[in-house]
Amino acid sequence: MKIMITGAAGFLGSHLSEKYVNEDHIVYGIDNLLNGNLNNVRTLLHRKNFKFIHDDIRNRDLYSKIPNDLDAVIHLAAQIHVDRSIVNPEETFDINVSGTMKILEYARMNDINKILFASTSEVYGSAKYVPMDEDHPLAAQHPYGVSKIAADRLCYTYNETYDLGIDIIRCFNFYGPRQKDSGYGGVIAIFINRVLQNKPPIIYGDGNQTRDYMYVDDAVNAYDKVLKSNDNPGKYGINFGTGTEKSVNEIAELILKYSGNEKKLSTIHVDARPTEVQRLFADISKAQKSLDFVPKIEFEQGISLLMDWYRNYKSELWLY
Repeated sequence: MKIMITGAAGFLGSHLSEKYVNEDHIVYGIDNLLNGNLNNVRTLLHRKNFKFIHDDIRNRDLYSKIPNDLDAVIHLAAQIHVDRSIVNPEETFDINVSGTMKILEYARMNDINKILFASTSEVYGSAKYVPMDEDHPLAAQHPYGVSKIAADRLCYTYNETYDLGIDIIRCFNFYGPRQKDSGYGGVIAIFINRVLQNKPPIIYGDGNQTRDYMYVDDAVNAYDKVLKSNDNPGKYGINFGTGTEKSVNEIAELILKYSGNEKKLSTIHVDARPTEVQRLFADISKAQKSLDFVPKIEFEQGISLLMDWYRNYKSELWLY
């Protein structure tokens, strides 16, 4: 297959790029490196079947650099950070909505009928009921979540109007190697990075807020099952997660335990973030029934794997 992956040098994008290059597919990796890091894909840059294009999905000239006979598009490129969206909502909507529109128009004009769109569990807002299925109200509380609702519903409209074959993938929180661990990074990566530097985890609010955390290998498997499906399982949205939830307090305690610093460091609590979602907990029964999706990495195992990666690989291979 010829596959275009937007956000190819990002966290999930680099893992997917690596998988499909290793399977001998031709991958066109697009990234403006705003959030992505070229180190994430540097082992692929010499591979003949990986074509990296440093460009922005909002740039019309980009699409003249890409062949018009692609078999699939995996659209991950986005401004993904809640705090940044609060600071700069206009940028967030420009990237996440206008950028997605350009991808969909490119696919429509070139008759590409396998598009995987990275929506998010953040479109649901804080849980009205649990577990949260695909019919849960879309009630995001911050500009990032609302921008993803708009892009999610744009994909729905293109399916209804043009029968474009878009799968709307709503992953709950995932974590693993290569996730950004500073600034607007992921909480697990940030905690591990701090603790291994003998710095305490900093928790916003009381730490009782929960998420459904999925290891990145399971997220890659989820996307792969959708990509290789003969039908359109995510036409109306499909959840991927583990069907379990962990609080921020539990995460901090577990990371301190695995680091060996639990007696030396104590968590620090600071003021809660505005509009933070308090609870996300996935119902994955649709993915289980339609795609036989079963997450394989238990949470404690995932934390152990990620801690090992930080100790053995991160410092020499991925520098942020």
